[in-house]
Amino acid sequence: MHARSSGGTLNKLSHRNAILAFLAILILSVLLAFSVGRYAISPWELCRILLSRILPIERTWAAEKETVVFLIRMPRLFLSMVIGAALAVSGLVMQTIFRNPMVSQDVLGTSSGSAFGASLALLWGMNYLEVSLMAFILGTCATLLVTLLSARMRNNQVLGLILGGIMISSLFSSATSFVKLVADTENTLPAITYWMMGSLSSYRTSDLVLATAVMIVAAIPLVLLSWRLNLLTLNEDEARSLGINTKAMRLAAVLCSTLLTAASVAVSGQIGWIGLVIPHFTRMLAGNDTRTTVPLSMILGASFLTIVDTISRTVATIEIPLGILTSFVGAPFFLYLILREGRKDEA
Repeated sequence: MHARSSGGTLNKLSHRNAILAFLAILILSVLLAFSVGRYAISPWELCRILLSRILPIERTWAAEKETVVFLIRMPRLFLSMVIGAALAVSGLVMQTIFRNPMVSQDVLGTSSGSAFGASLALLWGMNYLEVSLMAFILGTCATLLVTLLSARMRNNQVLGLILGGIMISSLFSSATSFVKLVADTENTLPAITYWMMGSLSSYRTSDLVLATAVMIVAAIPLVLLSWRLNLLTLNEDEARSLGINTKAMRLAAVLCSTLLTAASVAVSGQIGWIGLVIPHFTRMLAGNDTRTTVPLSMILGASFLTIVDTISRTVATIEIPLGILTSFVGAPFFLYLILREGRKDEA
């Protein structure tokens, strides 16, 4: 009895320490994002600028710095945190559903559908908000089609999701390629290409509203039901013996993950690897319990994309698309995972 109590205390301390460590990383990434750029701002000066809105602090800094902090860096920082958290937890949920550490949030064709929607909107000359809405709607529709197809395979719904995701992704990717083929090479094609590489350089206030609203609606159920996500790793008979309807649970998780991914891609373009890499880092540091990994993956995903976005806008004279930078991190890590799995099979 005493041993169990000690073990429980140890787990709680480990969980608490993991949260504190991840929050420390997030705070450091936020300070870095605020401070680095064309207008360098020290942490002390940053605190004074932020507090000046609520306290009577004498303004000893240039007016341009205050404009940069509140009108440029703060909205972009908030958006990068929201998107990073959404992509990370979406990837974690997909890996849990499929019981496969090699899948990501793109497995059900959401990103491919969003890419087609945005490409089609750009081809038709729609405005920025309409492009985002088209990407969101088509991304959601792609996953809906996959879900409907998987429902036909009643004996193995997970396999149906995988096969449906492969087929729908291929169809939408082909459709996007056709749009690029017929697009104007002077204006439309470069716009489509740049959008598909992912960036936050062209964000709008509408992005913050759309992304925040959808992601709050989709993320809250995942956080509240994170303890039940552990049961998706069980087989159908074991889960049924515990009184859990895995089909309904899986459908709800897929729906929330789809909304998170579609909203993210709609406002930032395609940013790969976050949904694959961040869940692995989270599990390596905090274990496999989804009660812990769901909130921690969101914190680490927000930190990671904030750092990447800071690098993208400061490391060169032109802004580097986020998809390029995340690939530099994700591809080597994916190779490491393949080699590690190979060593496990040999053992």
